[in-house]
Amino acid sequence: MSGLPFAGFLVLSGALLAVGLFGVLTRRNFILLLIAIEIAMNAAILNFVYFAAFARAPSPGLPGQAIAVVLIGFAATEVAVGLAIVLALNRVKGSINVAEASELKL
Repeated sequence: MSGLPFAGFLVLSGALLAVGLFGVLTRRNFILLLIAIEIAMNAAILNFVYFAAFARAPSPGLPGQAIAVVLIGFAATEVAVGLAIVLALNRVKGSINVAEASELKL
């Protein structure tokens, strides 16, 4: 792994996390909020895989890749639940604005 720049991956991961957090804090559209959360989770996945490449374990890279696969599954679950909430919000309120999502009662 000597060919991969350590600082470059950290900067990329930090930039992804910053973009994701900025999106979470500023977006009002629920779908854009989900996309921002996905970008922040991709920063974590990138960190796990890259740091696992430097592991001195008997199977380098495997624990980080296993955690990355679990996080990808978690991200898919988050998107499925989020889109179900978006559909319910759109059906009840007629809009997917986060500010109007205080309650989903009929």
